[in-house]
Amino acid sequence: MKSILIPVEESELLESVLETALLVARRFGSHMEGLHVRPDFAGIIAATGMGAPYVVEDFRKEDWESIQRSRLEFEQFLNRNDIPLDGGAGTGQPWATFRVEAPPGDDFIGQHARLFDVTVLGQPSRGATPPRMSTLEAALFDGGRAVLVAPPTAPRRLGHNVMIAWNASTETARTVGLARSFLEQAERVFVLSVEGGLVAGPSADEAARYLTRAGIPAQAMHVPQNRGVGETILEHAKALEIDLLIKGAYTQSRLRQMIFGGATSHILAMANMPVLLAH
Repeated sequence: MKSILIPVEESELLESVLETALLVARRFGSHMEGLHVRPDFAGIIAATGMGAPYVVEDFRKEDWESIQRSRLEFEQFLNRNDIPLDGGAGTGQPWATFRVEAPPGDDFIGQHARLFDVTVLGQPSRGATPPRMSTLEAALFDGGRAVLVAPPTAPRRLGHNVMIAWNASTETARTVGLARSFLEQAERVFVLSVEGGLVAGPSADEAARYLTRAGIPAQAMHVPQNRGVGETILEHAKALEIDLLIKGAYTQSRLRQMIFGGATSHILAMANMPVLLAH
């Protein structure tokens, strides 16, 4: 986890996003790149029909001011935590840069995320001004890397007491592989499977044995379902004081989860600990 992308959105969850990213950076001596999330104003103008020159100019001015606010907030956070900006490569300590010239729209977020070990974002359903779901989806589905979702309140620890929400799926197996750096440094790792929440594939016991052979202190748990798979996962994560939940995202389709609900949707909406996702 040597490279961390932080899409910087103007949201009340931004402080937790930055604190969560910094916990990762301190753990691994990582580079953090702040990147302002820019709406696609061309699409907004086309959709609203507000194409007058003065309106376009207003959008551009607002965009530039938003970039500067994001950069200032990012730099102030770094200053408060003694993290060097635009310097520090090769020192083994956290350092940061801020990218200004990114194009607007979420497509670039997904493409740019491919260059990073993890992208850190806030929960898209929390707060009066939540981060946008479209940004998370771009990083998750187009980035091909892990996405770390910060909880509403900044965590004090991350990656010491880890739970894998095991459902035997391809998505979960891929997420476990991308989370290897965290797993190798964890003090405890629980591999939790929930009754009724598994697809065809290896059991939690088999997954725990695989990790144990690799030197990772893994313990399998198989528990009955209480109200729903997502609810059950979070209940056990809370009881075990988990500070990082690892989960494959959207084994069911996004549309099905939107209509009927699902474990990923529930965890994205309700988790109070950092959640590492991949698809």
